[in-house]
Amino acid sequence: MKRQRRIHSWELNQEAVALVVEHGSSHAAAGRSLGMNEALIRRCKGQLENNAAEVFPGKGKRTAEQQRIHELESENRRLQMENEILKKPRPSLA
Repeated sequence: MKRQRRIHSWELNQEAVALVVEHGSSHAAAGRSLGMNEALIRRCKGQLENNAAEVFPGKGKRTAEQQRIHELESENRRLQMENEILKKPRPSLA
């Protein structure tokens, strides 16, 4: 049977990082106390250090870069559809 992937809240991720940074706990000890994998805590800590403003965006929230990529892909699809419509032969007006 496949194990279901756990999704941790933004608050829990912050609490785990705070245990490591502020209280000096090891990643493994913090993970055991909160029921999280130590690799996840390391990754959260790295993300928080690199760009604190866009860490743990949650479901459906995109970073500015991801949003821009999404907009460009949408525009690209729309333009490709318009181009295909223009390529189709039009009935002649006789």
